[in-house]
Amino acid sequence: MQNKPTSQSTRKPVQKRPTYSIEAVDNALQLLQLLRDGGALRLKDAASELGVAPSTAHRLLAMLVYRGFAVQDENRRYVPGPAMGVGPAGLSWTRLLRELAQPHMELLSSRLDETVNLMVRVGTKVRFLATVEGTNVLRIGDRQGTVMPADKTSGGKAMLAELEPAMIEQLFRSQNAEIGGDTIPDSEYPAFHRELDSIRTNGFAANFEGTEEGVSALGMALHNRHGHVVGALSVATPATRFRKVFDAGLVAALRETCRQLEIDIAANPTD
Repeated sequence: MQNKPTSQSTRKPVQKRPTYSIEAVDNALQLLQLLRDGGALRLKDAASELGVAPSTAHRLLAMLVYRGFAVQDENRRYVPGPAMGVGPAGLSWTRLLRELAQPHMELLSSRLDETVNLMVRVGTKVRFLATVEGTNVLRIGDRQGTVMPADKTSGGKAMLAELEPAMIEQLFRSQNAEIGGDTIPDSEYPAFHRELDSIRTNGFAANFEGTEEGVSALGMALHNRHGHVVGALSVATPATRFRKVFDAGLVAALRETCRQLEIDIAANPTD
């Protein structure tokens, strides 16, 4: 594999957790991410996700309702409110996807002792739904809730590679792409298409410090029973360790994990 150089100007480091974080604020922001990515949230699930008492989760959700970031539906579930803007783009099944993927991610992370991520694509971006970290002292941290450009991440590129060329053109070369700041320059577009062709041939995508300096990753798309892409798994490692992990069977391990997870996805259809 070729380590494709990435210009420093296009690399955006993942934000690190502030030293003096405020727990209540952090919990409220996590609830916003869960509403955005899941589309609906029950009180007991919110408490479980945050690891707090139901009464604490209720107070946080009540404040989100008060500020318009959440509303309750007829089943007393919390869903995104008007202050959230555009909803989760039909991702109401993401909670089930996370539940199905969790044991497979844990097994793969344990086998490789590296960080495993689950993500979905929304337009030109990917949203990280879940992370299972490895135990190495030097490891890639939790990315849950993070949003990144799909054309820079390994999982995002794996999902983009299965789209028709016309859709790729619409996502990255249209007027909307220009307005949203997602346009791929003329000088880089042919190389991007060649990379997608290579991903289709190999069945996996790689990211060599494309999103964050010192981080490399390998990703594969996940499919439902109809063969449609529903998400992606990626294994992220420190760049200095990637070649060792790759040579030790990374592709085969990730491919088998995706295959096993796709069996579970097919057995739990949401369409």
